[in-house]
Amino acid sequence: MTFDVTDPLPFVVKVATAMLVASFFVCLFRLARGPSLADRVVALDLTTYVAVAYCGVRALAERDVHTLRPALVAALLAFLGTVAFARFLERKAVDG
Repeated sequence: MTFDVTDPLPFVVKVATAMLVASFFVCLFRLARGPSLADRVVALDLTTYVAVAYCGVRALAERDVHTLRPALVAALLAFLGTVAFARFLERKAVDG
């Protein structure tokens, strides 16, 4: 593989994609093997953020911003879902 010094973007995209794919599989493993429900929710949240980061890398590689809108919506929904789950756990702990 040759590395073009004038345009390092293709190399950076390949490295970032490889790292995100590895992170995605680690998150899926944690999602399947998490010892508690909270661990699984955090793993699902992180899996969503890795997918959002992949959309960002693809948008950068293709120089197209249209993939960022669904990624932004997914990130917002993942955040709201995690907050809702945290509130659920808090109420469950208070109730007994």
